[in-house]
Amino acid sequence: MSYYEVGQVEYMVDDGDVTDSVDTIDEEYYPAEDANLDEYDMLMKVTDTSAAQARNGKDIQGIPWDRLNIKRESYRLTRLEQYKNYENLSSSGDSVDKSLKGYRLTEKGDKYFDFFHNTRLVKPTILHFQLRNLVWATSKHDVYLISNYSIMHWSSLCNNLTEVLNFSGQIVPTERIPGTLFEGFTQMQLSTLAVKDRFMVVGGFHGELVCKNVDKPGVSFCARTTYEENAITNAIEIFDCSSGGLHFMVSNNDCGVREYDMERFQLLNHFCFPWPVNHTSMNPDGKLLTVVGDDCDGILFDTHNRKKIASIVGHLDYSFACAWHPNGRIFATGNQDKTCRVWDLRKLSMPVAILKGNIGAFRSIHFSKDGKFMVVAEAADFVHVYNTHENFEKRQEIDLFGEITGASLSPDDESLYIGVWDRTYASLLQYNRRHSYGYLDSLV
Repeated sequence: MSYYEVGQVEYMVDDGDVTDSVDTIDEEYYPAEDANLDEYDMLMKVTDTSAAQARNGKDIQGIPWDRLNIKRESYRLTRLEQYKNYENLSSSGDSVDKSLKGYRLTEKGDKYFDFFHNTRLVKPTILHFQLRNLVWATSKHDVYLISNYSIMHWSSLCNNLTEVLNFSGQIVPTERIPGTLFEGFTQMQLSTLAVKDRFMVVGGFHGELVCKNVDKPGVSFCARTTYEENAITNAIEIFDCSSGGLHFMVSNNDCGVREYDMERFQLLNHFCFPWPVNHTSMNPDGKLLTVVGDDCDGILFDTHNRKKIASIVGHLDYSFACAWHPNGRIFATGNQDKTCRVWDLRKLSMPVAILKGNIGAFRSIHFSKDGKFMVVAEAADFVHVYNTHENFEKRQEIDLFGEITGASLSPDDESLYIGVWDRTYASLLQYNRRHSYGYLDSLV
């Protein structure tokens, strides 16, 4: 095992250092023609994992623990002890236990989604270690994600990976829309992504915005939200507007939140806050905005009256994720203090639930469309699926190794996709919704 640095964080990865020798190779997982590969090449060899192979004992990520000099259980304990969670405010994660008094700990062990497939052909990546909304499912078979300078599309139905946009060169708009930068952008560094109803919005490190209809060639719109020096686009949310149509909200490090329409890409609103905004989420009614950023407290904001409704008080560090339940009454916030807190509009003085992570900050939150589940991803190794009908007291814990680039539910809640960034085992994992009746393993 070795360490490497991303930004200010040290991450631990498996570097393929093998000291034990193995006499036999399982030919179900490793074909006979690979038997002549040395042990390092065997570790580097890309192998997918199917549901059937996982049931027969193969690691879901294809990590050959039987060929390593450490067992999975031992490495998990080492990882929990040595992983360094990034904190802007010192010891926020260690201090959080005091706020847990009076709250029941969640029980893990329930199972709502079954492992279906892990593809090593897909290589998700992260450019900014705090921003992890980089994977979006638009159907149970279609996923969009960031991989280096590219936006990639993965079809689990066709088992096919295609490049949608490449930002290493120049990106220029193909439509003449007022406000667009006709010169476009060159070598844009990608910080965040959102995809919904065939529309894609990409954010960059210098306030760039690029909008595209995935069914049309080229890009529709290029713009800069701001020309300030600290202008990174931290998050984008595409949502259904209360008056009809699609809008999208952009959260920036310049303390601004901007609302655009998806038809003509015109700026509709510009809200300013007292600190850099890391994430926003619009409630289903299209009136209330949850705003979190570089402050312990979040803000509940009325977009129609342009007024702050309430402060969201309780976290001990900066927040990077928030999401609304479909009922429009419950919302959740994810923080670097290693907690996700669930709030009810009717009583904001204290959270409904405080959900503690295992290893790091909660950086991605999504509710299922039917409202039954909340999916929360830590920075690394763990994705939790909470049962909202059980007051968030029961959960499924998905345990893996690697930095999580994002977790996304398909619009029909049938598939859950998890992007993993790792030097050796980067991949995209797919889980399928468990029903009372069983499915045969198939691609349909």
